[in-house]
Amino acid sequence: MADFHQKINMSEKRTELSTIGEFGLIERISAQTVHYQSGTQLGIGDDAAVLEIPQGEQLLVSTDMLAEGIHFDLGFTPLHLLGYKAVAVNLSDIAAMNAIPRQIVISLALSNRFSIEAIDALYLGINQACKEYNVDLVGGDTTTSRAGLIISITALGSQVPEKIVKRSGAKVGDLICVSGDLGAAYMGLQILSREKKVFEVDPDMQPELKEDHAYLIQRQLKAEARTDIVHELAEIGVVPNAMIDISDGLASELLHIAKSSNVGIQIFEDKLPIENLTRLAASDFGLSPITCALNGGEDYELLFTVPQSDFEKVKKMEDVSIIGVIREAASGKKLVLRSDQVIEITAQGWTHF
Repeated sequence: MADFHQKINMSEKRTELSTIGEFGLIERISAQTVHYQSGTQLGIGDDAAVLEIPQGEQLLVSTDMLAEGIHFDLGFTPLHLLGYKAVAVNLSDIAAMNAIPRQIVISLALSNRFSIEAIDALYLGINQACKEYNVDLVGGDTTTSRAGLIISITALGSQVPEKIVKRSGAKVGDLICVSGDLGAAYMGLQILSREKKVFEVDPDMQPELKEDHAYLIQRQLKAEARTDIVHELAEIGVVPNAMIDISDGLASELLHIAKSSNVGIQIFEDKLPIENLTRLAASDFGLSPITCALNGGEDYELLFTVPQSDFEKVKKMEDVSIIGVIREAASGKKLVLRSDQVIEITAQGWTHF
């Protein structure tokens, strides 16, 4: 991440977007675009992109919108990291179907407070994400916004039909697995929000960001799509029965799988992957680490279920934890605490309306 930051050197220079206009902006974006996918036959510059799907595969399409003041705060979010994250969170939806991301389309609504230099910074992050995930930017749109920045991204991916994974395939007896660790992004947001409030009261006050906070802040500002898990599952010959990405919190996503698959859930507190840095930060804020993991959101890890016959394969995956088991629907959705107390899982994470 350090090298990525070093590429940013925003000068005091400000060039108004009106000096180049919409078509000049499109040409500027196009000149910075690199293609990585052989299936991209035609990208930016015409009325539509022309794409070729690998033979025998099906096309997957997902779209997401990020609105300033709702999904991100430019008070503490650098534009290059926002560009990177905007791409990553959309590709996460393709990965959640056990598919391979191929292309993206980006539409922007901009107010006149954004300069050409600001858009360059945003697209530096976008292009870095495209390189990281081997996807092509093939088109989009730009328009005027009266209220800040809005980013809408459509992600395209593909996979052979028999390997596409839905939320609705979980079966009784399946092992419940999750990649990475949980709750760190939420704690990163708490730290950044706290320091912003301090700055608003006293602009001369320097942020108190501890070295231990770096990982948590990165998890919030520079989310990653776990496409690596999709490739690793393919390498070991495992196709999950059900899968979803963790955007709104573990509890919410577990309930989505339970509802779609008509099954029950049983997970265990002592199996939840929570970094010590997350635990320490939660303690500083007077929060329960378990609450952060269950309801924090924005982890963008993959939650999936596999048959017990795949246990030996999955347990060897270094960044995957087995956190529970799928039960009959009548058994409910339960969390077993370290004390052996059993509580009902409820979703208290992000709600859109």
